[in-house]
Amino acid sequence: MPSASILIKPASANCNMDCKYCFYKVLSSRREKYSHGFMTEETLEKLVKEAVSYADGSLTFAFQGGEPSLRGLDFFKTAVELQKKYAKEKPGLVIENTFQTNGLLIDEQWCDFFRKEHFLVGLSLDGTRKLHDSARHDTGGKETFERVMDTASRLKQYGVDFNILTVVTEQITDKASALYNFYKRNKFPFIQLIPCMDELNRNADNTRNPYAVEPLSYGKFLCDFFDLWYEDFMRWLSHGRTGYVMDVRFFSNIAQMAAGYPPEECGLCGHCTCYFAVEGSGNVYPCDFYCTDEWKLGEVGTPFYELLDSDKARSFLKKSLLPMDHACRSCEYYPLCRGGCRRWRETDVDHLNTNYLCEGLMKFYSHTRDRFAILGSTIKQ
Repeated sequence: MPSASILIKPASANCNMDCKYCFYKVLSSRREKYSHGFMTEETLEKLVKEAVSYADGSLTFAFQGGEPSLRGLDFFKTAVELQKKYAKEKPGLVIENTFQTNGLLIDEQWCDFFRKEHFLVGLSLDGTRKLHDSARHDTGGKETFERVMDTASRLKQYGVDFNILTVVTEQITDKASALYNFYKRNKFPFIQLIPCMDELNRNADNTRNPYAVEPLSYGKFLCDFFDLWYEDFMRWLSHGRTGYVMDVRFFSNIAQMAAGYPPEECGLCGHCTCYFAVEGSGNVYPCDFYCTDEWKLGEVGTPFYELLDSDKARSFLKKSLLPMDHACRSCEYYPLCRGGCRRWRETDVDHLNTNYLCEGLMKFYSHTRDRFAILGSTIKQ
């Protein structure tokens, strides 16, 4: 049995924000049911029991949405109690919890709970007030920057481990310096940069999502952000690795790969891994980018090893291993890129397309390759 990561959507696609680029809102609108409703405690117990039985060594429950806090704090208190109950049957199993939130409902009680139960919280924030409020409004149309920043301060005050997740839209790509310096001023410790994608068949009229990044502008954004980060990181190293330094997930993964270690981020593995995403109803899917009617594997209560061995799961994994274009395989940057996440290469034919972002990523790797070699050597020391 493997180490396991189970992504859970306890509030399904329900959310108290209406972000203009939300991929899950678009994906859910393509399903027979937009929302699968709030997860019941009965389903939660089945899920925890099966996950503990399936996992070996370590088990991560990753709560996302929609907005998971809509399910209420008591639900997550119950989740922790159930984890402790069933973990008694697996001595040595290490259980971790992560929680991705827009922050609007996270008050002192939530923060106290996160700290006591050692949750790692991801807080969605798209940089400065102007950048963030341009796309992230609540369902009443009100701006959210101040409320999210208040939550960030509250998380710091309570000593909660948290990171910042930023969706890199086309509108942000020429603002790398403003974004980086804003995060640096606030001493945010860990940053995730997620490129905004133009979803397949996103709009009924087939028009392009205006927030989706263009390859070259995304590549330039990464170059600009990296230059600022690298200068600060090397200064931190020269000062004995003391004081504040920003950790950028994408850069850390590439540095690990440059050092000869496997990436932590599944999108850099070169193939899908079927980590299981569970909707509010208990429906199980192979990935949260594929929580669609087509890719439903089964329901909670069926052992995860049976779901993994199902024809549909095999088909999902097999599709991620379809041949790539020869130019991709022979590219000098392939060892660091590995083609990218299947979501960026999807095709309806018998091979995988070249990563939509390829041109921008090649620009980035060309600009940074020598410095990643240096970063990789620091990991080996």
